Amino acid sequence: MLFHVTQTHTPEQCPKDAGGSQTLYNPKAEGVKLRAMYGAFAQHTIFYIVEANGLDADDRFLDPGWKRCTCVVTPVSEEPIVR
Repeated sequence: MLFHVTQTHTPEQCPKDAGGSQTLYNPKAEGVKLRAMYGAFAQHTIFYIVEANGLDADDRFLDPGWKRCTCVVTPVSEEPIVR
């Protein structure tokens, strides 16, 4: 299952000087593959495309950022709608 994640933090919680944006997710979370990561860094927002076995796996991926960030997690699909 694919998820589009929008992760946002405040300027005060920015990880820029504390290990960077890679400290906000767990790349070794079981059942998760990071497909893409994009940053709108001036807006303190990071976008991920994550392939995960389920929402619980996605939560493990996002665990390091829970105390710094808010997230919007949206299930998405690569398959087009066929009429």
